[in-house]
Amino acid sequence: MKYTGFVCLCIVFLLACNNGYHKYVSNYSLPETISTPDYSRMEYWAAHPYKKDPSDSIPKPLRKLYQPDSTIDVFFLHPTTYTDYARPLGWNAPIYNTALAAKTDYSTILFQASIFNEAGRIFAPRYRQANLSAYFPVTAADTAAALQAFELAYADVKAAFSYYLQNYNKGRPIIIAAHSQGTTHGKRLVKEFFDGTALQEKLVAAYLVGIPVEENWFTTIKACTTAAETGCVLSWRTFKEGYKPAYVLNEKEKVMVTNPLTWSNNDTLAGRKENKGGVVTNFNSLVKKVAAANNAGAVIWTHKPRFFGNIFFTTKNYHIGDYNLYYLSVRENVKERVSAYKRK
Repeated sequence: MKYTGFVCLCIVFLLACNNGYHKYVSNYSLPETISTPDYSRMEYWAAHPYKKDPSDSIPKPLRKLYQPDSTIDVFFLHPTTYTDYARPLGWNAPIYNTALAAKTDYSTILFQASIFNEAGRIFAPRYRQANLSAYFPVTAADTAAALQAFELAYADVKAAFSYYLQNYNKGRPIIIAAHSQGTTHGKRLVKEFFDGTALQEKLVAAYLVGIPVEENWFTTIKACTTAAETGCVLSWRTFKEGYKPAYVLNEKEKVMVTNPLTWSNNDTLAGRKENKGGVVTNFNSLVKKVAAANNAGAVIWTHKPRFFGNIFFTTKNYHIGDYNLYYLSVRENVKERVSAYKRK
């Protein structure tokens, strides 16, 4: 991916986290004229083990030791990539838009979903994602439209997961991974399909990153507390040290915070030296010591990330880097949890 394109995507994703609409009104119905996407069609999957896609990519320094595991499945939900506030495609992006599909594939699927490709088979559905503006409604009409846009997006996610369970899972353990709008839907998916159900025993872990996950969101599923714990949830949001935006300060409920270097949910500090490598602007380069991770309560803090070109990285909100600043740490942790699950 070209550097300029990735910087533009950074701006997009940084905006995407500034929202308070991670809770849902459950009684919204979908328009009867809209049909569910046919997830038997391979083009409706951004990543799938039965086709070659960017999630299969491996950063060059990691290729020699690459040993994929096909006994575990990863269900990945991508963040918002439909970002034009003019909403030229409507409140929800059509699933068949090729330009948007390419944007998704060579940004989040390449830079985020690929983290999990050694731990298991990756399934990442395309879905009729809500436009970025749905997180920032202005009028009452906007609010109603935004809620329905999220409902439609979740209906696709649910349909894709149901199809996956019926046709591909075949009893395999499952990792749920998501970022930003993906986590908006992912936390709901985990609650509906795993929390207190028989399928909970198949949950290796859920990486629900970039959107707050309340500690009381689930009934039986808890936050992960150690690096090898399974059947639990991990969640974090990344900001520059000393900074908490107003919407974080105004949050009423306590949220899960996992340190992506120590994998503790206590108030821990891990310095840059503990970061073995992030993948930032060049996919084939691991940047060591790129960021620290300090659990500051509700968020993770780090000094300004160190990488070539960071002079242009002036924001205090590191939402775009929630996964990528800790790429190798997350990659190794997923394998550790898989090994622990298999031992159990």
